[in-house]
Amino acid sequence: MKTRRVMPLLFVLGFITACGNKTPPVARPLPPPPPVADAGTRPPAPPEPAAEPIVVPPEPLPVDSISSASLDDLNRNSPLKPVFFDYDSSELSQVAQTALNENAVALKRYPTWTITIEGHCDERGTPEYNLALGERRAVAARAYLVSLGIPADKLRTVSYGKEFPFDPGHDEAAYGKNRRAHFVITAK
Repeated sequence: MKTRRVMPLLFVLGFITACGNKTPPVARPLPPPPPVADAGTRPPAPPEPAAEPIVVPPEPLPVDSISSASLDDLNRNSPLKPVFFDYDSSELSQVAQTALNENAVALKRYPTWTITIEGHCDERGTPEYNLALGERRAVAARAYLVSLGIPADKLRTVSYGKEFPFDPGHDEAAYGKNRRAHFVITAK
C-alpha cells in the first residue's frame, strides 16, 4: 500500500518540477524611435484650411424701359405677341409657334412676370361653344409655352369667347383678328 501512496505523490512532484522549468515568453523588440530633428530644423507646417467658395450675388439686371414701366404701359406696348388661329380650331400653326417662341424668350428674360392668356373667338357660334373654344386656344398656347420651359405657375388662362373682339367688323378679315390667344401681363 505504501507504493500506492507514493505513486501519486511522485506524479504530482514530477508535474510541479516540469512546470517550474518553463521559461517566460520573450517580448518582441520595439522599432527604433524616429530620428531626433536637429535644433535648426522646424517641424512641418500644419495643412492650410480648405478655402470655402465665395458666394457672389447675381448681378442685378440693368434697368430698361420694360422693367421700369407700369403694367398698363407694358400691356399697351406689350413685348408679347398674340397668337392667331384658324376658323373653329385650337391647333397652333407654324406662324403661331414662331410667335410663342418669341414670347418665351421675353418671358425668360423677365421671369418674375405672371401672364394671363386670354382665349378669344369670332362672333360665329353659340356663346357656350365660343367659350369652350377660347379655353382650348388659351390652354394650347399655355401648354406650348410650358414645353419651352416657362414655369406653369406663371401662366393663367381665361376664355372670353366672342365677348371682347379685337376688330368689331363682320367680315373674314375682322374674324381672323378675333380668333386669337392674347397675352396680358398681370404681375411683374
